[in-house]
Amino acid sequence: MSATARKKALNAEDIRARKGGVPLVSLTAYTTPMARLMDAHCDFVLVGDSVGMVLHGLESTLGVTTEMMILHGQAVSRGLDRAMMVIDMPFGSYEHSPADAFRNAARLMAETGAGAVKLEGGVEMAETIRFLVKRGIPVMAHIGLTPQSINTLGGYKVQGRDDQAETVMADARAVATAGAFSVVLEKVPQGLADQITEEIAIPTIGIGASAGCDGQILVVDDMVGFFTAFKPKFVKRYAQLGPLAEAAIAEYAAEVRTRTFPADEHVFADQAPTKGPKA
Repeated sequence: MSATARKKALNAEDIRARKGGVPLVSLTAYTTPMARLMDAHCDFVLVGDSVGMVLHGLESTLGVTTEMMILHGQAVSRGLDRAMMVIDMPFGSYEHSPADAFRNAARLMAETGAGAVKLEGGVEMAETIRFLVKRGIPVMAHIGLTPQSINTLGGYKVQGRDDQAETVMADARAVATAGAFSVVLEKVPQGLADQITEEIAIPTIGIGASAGCDGQILVVDDMVGFFTAFKPKFVKRYAQLGPLAEAAIAEYAAEVRTRTFPADEHVFADQAPTKGPKA
């Protein structure tokens, strides 16, 4: 069943218009409750393919499917009223040809109500971005460290140092010229991120880049301390909910084993209380 687009939500042109203005705020979300918590505070919410690692225990994003993205996109959509929803195109759903990319992007948007798709790649994906945009699919680009390409990049390394800088700059120019309405810069050196932000006409969204970018994004489970398997350098923990949750689970387990939970106030009497006479 197709999702109905939210009438009051921000859209791609709203995001594009924020170039050089108040920084854009974004987080990832994969569930309805988390989306509800961030809706009033974020300009756009990304249904990221990081869901594969954060919620499904995969070692990388490469095993994420279109069906997984649709399932989580539908969940996030139910929790948003104001923020724009952007959804990742998973590995293998857009690289083969622009026509394949269009079919898969159209399905993601139709079945989730997303306002845009995000795909990874620079110069090599410019033709696909142009093809999608001309056919009504707003595209957020993603350059620098592109997690779907870790096997060719040699791991989760900073991209754009020394002789790589011009390659990343060329990617930024290519996606902007192709019609992307914004671009994520991941693990790009600060000076290069600032240079890209100054040069291209679309907003840059930093993750491990620079405070000078037009906006920032983090994986919410990293930011609140739910995901604790590892902590990237660019993550600031604004809370430590993982240890708090583990402590609560341990307390619950202890009370169950000692039969102190459930207590009288958590169970139901065999007979309903008798109501007294009316005054």
